[in-house]
Amino acid sequence: QVHLVESGGGLVHPGGSLRLSCAAPGSILGFGAIGWFRQAPGKGREAVSSLSVHHGDTYYKESVKGRFTISIDSTKNTAYLQMNSLKPEDTAVYYCATRSSPGKYYWQIDQQYDSWGQGTEVTVSS
Repeated sequence: QVHLVESGGGLVHPGGSLRLSCAAPGSILGFGAIGWFRQAPGKGREAVSSLSVHHGDTYYKESVKGRFTISIDSTKNTAYLQMNSLKPEDTAVYYCATRSSPGKYYWQIDQQYDSWGQGTEVTVSS
């Protein structure tokens, strides 16, 4: 288990942007993958995006492609989720997660990740 600290959530108007951060206690390059999930009120948790740290491959939920970008900054041991053109349906609590094992994984399955952050709330509303 790794203690991940998320930040960057808030209230934003439709069409606005937010950048979520996920700070790791050690080298973020030591992880196999980083993932972002979200859980909307009354709904189950769903995968939003993931990044394979060693291969650099990125994955996105279809509805966020072209609007969200996942990245890492190894100098700050932090992962980011840049969210642009936000929509009301993006409203949710967003969680970052890390996977310790390298190699192939099923990025959309939450059991593939070892550690989770506490979540940061994103509300998109006019």
